[in-house]
Amino acid sequence: MYARSLGANEFLSSLTVAIVNLASVFASVLAGFLSDRYHVTTVILISTVGTVLSVFFGWGFAVTAPALYVFCVAYGLLAGGFSSTWSGMANEIQKANPNADVTVIFPFMELGRGIGNIASGPLSEALLRADNWSGHAWGTYGSGYGALVVCTGVTALVGGISVVARQLRWV
Repeated sequence: MYARSLGANEFLSSLTVAIVNLASVFASVLAGFLSDRYHVTTVILISTVGTVLSVFFGWGFAVTAPALYVFCVAYGLLAGGFSSTWSGMANEIQKANPNADVTVIFPFMELGRGIGNIASGPLSEALLRADNWSGHAWGTYGSGYGALVVCTGVTALVGGISVVARQLRWV
C-alpha cells in the first residue's frame, strides 16, 4: 500500500514484498551460520539493532520508490533471518534447564509468531486509520503511515529482549 501511495504501479508495488522475501532467504542462511559460530544473543542483537534502524530510518524516511526498495532489502536482510536463531535459543534454554524439551520450546516460539501474524493485520489497519501525524511530520512519518512505522520499529526492539535477559542473567 505504501509503495502505491508513492506512485508505484501494481507490479512495482508487489516487488516490495518480493524483495523482502528474497533478502530473507539470504538472511536465514546467514543468521543460521552466525548462530552456529557465535552466541545466539549476539546474532539477535545484530538483527534487532539493524532491523530497528532500518525501520526508523530506512522506512521512516523512504519518500521515493527506490528508497523504499533499499529499505526492503535492508529489512529482509536484517529481520528476515530472525527465526533461524530459534534453534540457538532452544539450545540456550536447554543449557539453563536440561529438562526443557525442544518439542515444547519450538511450538511456543511458533505460537508467538502466529499471534503476531494474526494480530498484525487488524492492528495495522487501526494504526493507519488513527495516524494523527499525517501532514505533521516529514517522510513516511507524515504520510499517514507514521504510526505503523513506529509500531513496527518498537515491536522489533521488543523482539531483542533476549539480549537484555542474557545481560541480566535471566537466560
